[in-house]
Amino acid sequence: MVRATKQRKTIHHVLVKYRRPLSVSEILKLAQSEVAGLGIATVYRNLKALQEEGQVIQVDLPGQSPRWEVTPGGHHHHFLCRKCDKLFEIHDCPRDIQRILPKGYILEEHDVLLRGQCDACSRTANTRQPKATAE
Repeated sequence: MVRATKQRKTIHHVLVKYRRPLSVSEILKLAQSEVAGLGIATVYRNLKALQEEGQVIQVDLPGQSPRWEVTPGGHHHHFLCRKCDKLFEIHDCPRDIQRILPKGYILEEHDVLLRGQCDACSRTANTRQPKATAE
């Protein structure tokens, strides 16, 4: 039987609350506000335990440190903000993706990673752009 410690409950709560895949450093920072003295090794250990229990999954991105999210209820994709480096879940899927495969290929699974700027970063970028002056 696995004991649900305060640290484990807090780490799971952080992932549920923020509703997006988080890096270990993000989880540590957010969970430390609820559990003083929480360390990085404890976060890793509890993420592993939560993964073994089927409560969280690891999200791997090329060239990035792993992120962690609550086990999703279904198939989904991700959006990575190039500016703030936050990862967000996208709950839609390209339709009829099989049609782009060469003839005779059979699609078994797919992952889509979209990249760009999230809403907060794109709004910040738009407010900082100098206004064009008419000559």
